[in-house]
Amino acid sequence: MRFLETVCVKRGHPLRLAWHQRRFDQTRQAHFDNPSPVSLRDLLQPPADAPLLRARILYDADTATVTYHPYTPRPLRRLRLVHADPDYRYKYADRSALDALFAKRAEADDVLIVRDGLLTDTTVANIAFYRDGRWFTPQTPLLPGTVRARLLASGFLTPMDITPKALPRFRYFALMNAMIGFLVVKHGKIG
Repeated sequence: MRFLETVCVKRGHPLRLAWHQRRFDQTRQAHFDNPSPVSLRDLLQPPADAPLLRARILYDADTATVTYHPYTPRPLRRLRLVHADPDYRYKYADRSALDALFAKRAEADDVLIVRDGLLTDTTVANIAFYRDGRWFTPQTPLLPGTVRARLLASGFLTPMDITPKALPRFRYFALMNAMIGFLVVKHGKIG
């Protein structure tokens, strides 16, 4: 089984690497017998002249390959609710289940996956919702993202179960992942 870690690199500097290292280590511990320590800092040797790169670390029990790609954000303002039960507890290299859900987005930019009646994630980002001066994020995401983990640890985000029927109670939403950070969408649409 192969896994993936995506790290944002700005002008040669990997961002929030400790959070990526934590998830990388947890994934390796859960899936490989007695994995030897691997430092993401040692693996990453990005070019210093690019303003924004996506470092893609593809790994299994024995190997890790790093490639660098220019990053251009795509619009994520319109989300379509899709009911599904994909298993993406770890950042698997095989994204075929998520790609199949993404194909159901119709005119939307992405899908917001509903599992067991609760909101989870989009195919590329964790999500949070704003109400009464606070940000709430689904209690059980598809993937515990690194930005989400950092914002939960700081107390900025509060986890809670959120149903599709609860959406009108929130003023707006934000998407979060390693590449976009915490992106507030005030005039977005979910449906």
